[in-house]
Amino acid sequence: MHVKLLHAGPRLLLASIREMYWPIGGLKLAKCCYRQCYLCGRYKGRVINPLMGNLPQGRVTPGGFPFESVGVDYAGPIMSASRQGRGCKLTKVYILIFVCFATKAVHVELTGDLTSNNYLSALRRFISRRGKPKHIYSDNGTSFVGAYNEIGRFIKDNCNSLSENLAQENINFHFIPPQAPHFGGLWEAGVKSIKYHLRRILGNCNLTYEELNTVLVQIEGVLNSRPLTPLSTDPDDLLPLTPGHFLIGRPITSLPSQNYEEVPSSRLSRYQRIQQLRQHFSRRWSKEYLSELQQRSKWRSNADTLGTGDLVVLKEDNLPPLKWRLGRITAFHPGADGINRVADIRTATGIVRRPFCKICPLPNNKEG
Repeated sequence: MHVKLLHAGPRLLLASIREMYWPIGGLKLAKCCYRQCYLCGRYKGRVINPLMGNLPQGRVTPGGFPFESVGVDYAGPIMSASRQGRGCKLTKVYILIFVCFATKAVHVELTGDLTSNNYLSALRRFISRRGKPKHIYSDNGTSFVGAYNEIGRFIKDNCNSLSENLAQENINFHFIPPQAPHFGGLWEAGVKSIKYHLRRILGNCNLTYEELNTVLVQIEGVLNSRPLTPLSTDPDDLLPLTPGHFLIGRPITSLPSQNYEEVPSSRLSRYQRIQQLRQHFSRRWSKEYLSELQQRSKWRSNADTLGTGDLVVLKEDNLPPLKWRLGRITAFHPGADGINRVADIRTATGIVRRPFCKICPLPNNKEG
């Protein structure tokens, strides 16, 4: 009857059956029939939302130095003029963003394309000015994977010539699962902030490469002067803590002040005492900023109902539900807290790795 009524919903199905029979617990049976329909299950496309995971260790560990653990992402493309005046040629350029895990400090580099060589060149410029990071997190873009493979080949081919200390200080690359941008929400938010300012500054004009680089560096200074903690309405409170405090000891856009951390409080004026309190930002980072990061706004309950061998479809944003690929789960990849959020699925074209937000379980005969 469900197929005869063109895959009708539970209430329409029950109303049609009651014209001939009056089933006991009919609504429950109709819902069960609707849930176990293979075609209706594909059209619903309900994904699994596991419990929200804990923050990475680099985001909650005090000490160290800025940009010790960074997230990297590209933004763009945007058009850049070859020269000023009429008749200029427009070319595509891209923005490479480095975001510090602990302090949310931002570093921006302008690149000409998305090749691995340009990414490595931007990475060398970043290291020369900010220091070498220990961990680099990124998505599975071809530029990032290509750079990782090139560095890996270099270390493998030259491991005998490199000193032992240098070999132990290599950078650790980490890649989030494919098609899971929420795994890198920190640098995705940085991309959103840069685009927010860039749209309002550029408008419809096209800047040269040097002018565009200048604008991006100014945007970087503005972003590094944003408060990390909520603002207070009390005029006697200290100035808010910003990423600039960890880079130069003060907000990027503020006036410089003398360092009063080691000076006894009895020798300072009231203004100098306020500056001294403001400079103890590492302690404030632990007490004020970390407490704000522990709140979970969604995914507060675990809905992990998938098992090995379950039949699922892979949700594709640019395809209709009936063209989503079928597959069976072969393995899970639990996080540090032991909760599964990523799985390997065997499809007709091979094994792919997807997060739970892209996996739609199909109904099975065990449901009742």
